[in-house]
Amino acid sequence: MIKIKRFAFNPFQVNTYVLSDDSGACVVIDPGCSDGMELLALENYIRDNGLTPGHVLLTHTHIDHVIGCNAVEERLGLGPEGHKAGMVFLDHSMQTASTYGLDLDRNPELKGFLEEGVDVVFGSSKLEVLYTPGHADGSVCFLSRDDGFVIAGDVLFQMSIGRTDFPTGDFDLLKKSIFEKLFVLPDDTIVYPGHGPETTIGYEKTNNPFLGDDVMY
Repeated sequence: MIKIKRFAFNPFQVNTYVLSDDSGACVVIDPGCSDGMELLALENYIRDNGLTPGHVLLTHTHIDHVIGCNAVEERLGLGPEGHKAGMVFLDHSMQTASTYGLDLDRNPELKGFLEEGVDVVFGSSKLEVLYTPGHADGSVCFLSRDDGFVIAGDVLFQMSIGRTDFPTGDFDLLKKSIFEKLFVLPDDTIVYPGHGPETTIGYEKTNNPFLGDDVMY
């Protein structure tokens, strides 16, 4: 069974997740730590629980989700893995960070590529990769069918969806991703978003004001 630890990091309150199982293996998803205290909190959790990180995974490559990639790579020895289509944002990470008053010494670089249909394996667990563009090119979700949850990044939130007014955002494409990749999951699937509290697929089908008029499932 996968255990999920959530941290809310940086001024954008990005949800950084550490997923681990009984083997002690773990993955870090969206390292948003933007200062030494946040990095220390992440490191202490991994150390205190005797975990061995095997992957650093990105749901997408907007600056608030990748600001901690360099520091995590230096401390854990693991570079980030993301979808190839998200590289366009990484190429401008330093400039974007400066715009928001964040400090970044170099653009993060992907050390591995994620593709739909190729699972991420750690310990005795696996995560399916779902390609879900619309909020941003390169957006993916990580699904555990065995444990009944999905890490949704900025695709789907409690009572909301990802913004589509940034470069490569597309409202119709985002809705298509949600309906075809997420709303086909069981209603009791827990959704862990990139910001804010968790929700469920069933709740969002019924209550999400951005999606309720488009019953496609």
